[in-house]
Amino acid sequence: MSVVQVRTHNGQVIPPATEVVLDDFGRENASTIQVGGNLLRRLDPSPVAADLLRLGGAVYCTDKILLRCTTSDQWTREIELEVPVSDPDLWSGTSADLRRALDFLSGDHWQLKFVGDDRGQGEANQLPVDHDRDAVCLFSGGLDSLAGAVDAIAGGKKLLLVGHYESGIPHQTQKVLASSLRRQFGDSMAELRQLYLRPHPPHSDQARPLSEKHEITTRARSLLFLAAGLAVASSLGEDCPLLVPENGFIGVNVPLIGSRVGSLSTRTTHPHFMAMLGRVLDSLGITNPVENPYRLKTKGEALESCAEGSFLRSVADMSVSCSHPESVRWRKKDQGDCGYCYPCLIRRAAMHRIGEDQAGDYAWDALTDTDVIDPEWEKTSASIRALAANLRRGTQPSDILRNGPIPAGEIQDFLGVYERGRAELKRWIEDGGGAGLRTLIT
Repeated sequence: MSVVQVRTHNGQVIPPATEVVLDDFGRENASTIQVGGNLLRRLDPSPVAADLLRLGGAVYCTDKILLRCTTSDQWTREIELEVPVSDPDLWSGTSADLRRALDFLSGDHWQLKFVGDDRGQGEANQLPVDHDRDAVCLFSGGLDSLAGAVDAIAGGKKLLLVGHYESGIPHQTQKVLASSLRRQFGDSMAELRQLYLRPHPPHSDQARPLSEKHEITTRARSLLFLAAGLAVASSLGEDCPLLVPENGFIGVNVPLIGSRVGSLSTRTTHPHFMAMLGRVLDSLGITNPVENPYRLKTKGEALESCAEGSFLRSVADMSVSCSHPESVRWRKKDQGDCGYCYPCLIRRAAMHRIGEDQAGDYAWDALTDTDVIDPEWEKTSASIRALAANLRRGTQPSDILRNGPIPAGEIQDFLGVYERGRAELKRWIEDGGGAGLRTLIT
């Protein structure tokens, strides 16, 4: 059992060796969380929404610092998390639902303990007079969030965009895209708020110095991202909606082949996780609506239906959809979309649907580069070969249940999204793939 305490003050007592202290209000070098950015500048979230943000940050950092490779099955971790909150009784009442949601999201076994926040209750929530926003929109810097922001602004909504980053590429990408939105639609239509949060680099002043190694699966990031959006939305009013633009094909994220069940089958906006999160929010009294406009659309359909398609096409190449945009530097390539990870393949198929797929926008061309489909290049070829294996077989209704349950009455809807998403990918390969790749899918 890994015991993780989240403290809101400088801990003077060295914890037992089994504990990792996440002190997010300590001295700079003593803290094990690095946090910054302008996320809540002149905003005042409700106490419960602020608690949720702290929990999201703790879960995210815990997910990164506890290595799966040290567990008996090389995957499932037993985690006990102690978090200070404004109302321990309220949080304890929803801990069972929250634990089940976290178990599903990360694939681990979580135990949650809520204690009183020694900082005391916060001030009453005050809405700043200069924030007349109609909605909050998660803004990762990817293509879906860009299209979602464009659609909302084109529909007359003034947006407050919320981004999370822990490295340079997402930070700059979000800023560049937000600037493009303001130039196109006016300064008043889009304001960007960014959260910088990650585990702090190891330092001798830390109560329990962290390891240099980090877990790379990071399946729990979506809770942090959603919590950040809800903290901002609650500052703007209890009815202010949070937009979570994410296509339904990647939402259900059906494993391409059996061996990819696990880290490659993340559940960021999986309908089962979102339903469980909704129940938690209801229990906590957080009433801000959480809306995904692309829940039942493929990525290509989301792009094709965009209200300002010509503008979206003009800035799409500035967005980054890659799962590891900085790793390509080790192969002496420009950082950005790698071109061979699964999110990049889905992105290219969607861009092909609207006639805008450009191989030069990626470090590798998965359609024609031989080392991308060569099994000897395991890291670069894994996703395209798994996709080819998937496309060789037909679909069955049970496919969309392989990454988790689907809410009652929606199996056919999500099966349709899955089948149409596969069709987009197959059409992209058939229209532009080299002979070797086309052979793999037949």
